[in-house]
Amino acid sequence: MNFAVIGAGAWGTAMAVHLSKLGHTVTLVPRRFEQALHLSSARENPDYLPGILLPPSLQIGHELVPVLMEAEIVLLACPAQAMRETANRVKESLGLSTQLKLILSLAKGLELSTHDRPTQVIQAVLPNLPAGSLTGPTNAAEVAQGLPAAMVLAAKIDDKLLARVQAQISGPTLRVYASNDVIGVEIGGCLKNIYAIATGICDGLKLGDNTKAALLTRALAEMVRVGTGLGAQAETFYGLGGFGDLVATCHGGWSRNRQFGEKLGQGASIASLMDGRKTVVEGYKTTESFYELCRSKKIEAPILNEVYHALFADKSPALALQDLMLRELKRE
Repeated sequence: MNFAVIGAGAWGTAMAVHLSKLGHTVTLVPRRFEQALHLSSARENPDYLPGILLPPSLQIGHELVPVLMEAEIVLLACPAQAMRETANRVKESLGLSTQLKLILSLAKGLELSTHDRPTQVIQAVLPNLPAGSLTGPTNAAEVAQGLPAAMVLAAKIDDKLLARVQAQISGPTLRVYASNDVIGVEIGGCLKNIYAIATGICDGLKLGDNTKAALLTRALAEMVRVGTGLGAQAETFYGLGGFGDLVATCHGGWSRNRQFGEKLGQGASIASLMDGRKTVVEGYKTTESFYELCRSKKIEAPILNEVYHALFADKSPALALQDLMLRELKRE
């Protein structure tokens, strides 16, 4: 199968490496021409995925028009806040493309201005092309190294096409499950980043394992409540796109969102944590977007609310967690 991966951060590079190792025709398309030149010559992405050699068969592109003319599946590996701009680049470059069957988002966040999920953004820009989400508990470096992992592919498309794409992305080291609950897997991918920030705050404050266990248990319950309130299927959140991603991101030492929360809990300022970053903390802006969305829908989300106030209302992280503990007692 012919894949185009647009965006050469850690995750886009890792997926391109994985798909190339499976024998597919894969073109990785960085945002910047200079990065494309460097990847082509160095055969490594030292800024985002150091130590991983790019397979000789992996093509590096820059101009989207020729890449999209050959592509059957496009993976958009960009931050959620850049999804609309990236989708517009694809729209402007489609040209004579006739083989494109599906666009998959790898992003995990809500667009700030609209509160739209990544696939909603893609469909708003490219209404004639089906869009789906590829998500789950996957660290980019581990996937690129070929360590065993599992993901979920969600799309509302013909079952035969869904099964074919599922089979083509799966391999000896990556097992892909199929779902038609696009809303659920995208909401799970968004919320787990917010809860990872909360978990990181616990780590920064050195509150211990009991606190984290309680927080994650209630975070899963909140994820189900928020997700079903927004039209998702409850069972989705007990799978890879919900609980699985939640566990990985809240416990992984590699998790940018957890690290961000940990430093915040240790007393670092948000300005210092955001200044000059090369990588994106998706949970930061997604917290603001989800807070506004839940308020407008009147959905109760106390953990989300406290993370929001810690990030955007100058509330101390310690006080935010204390207020969670002092909420009105109720049945589980």
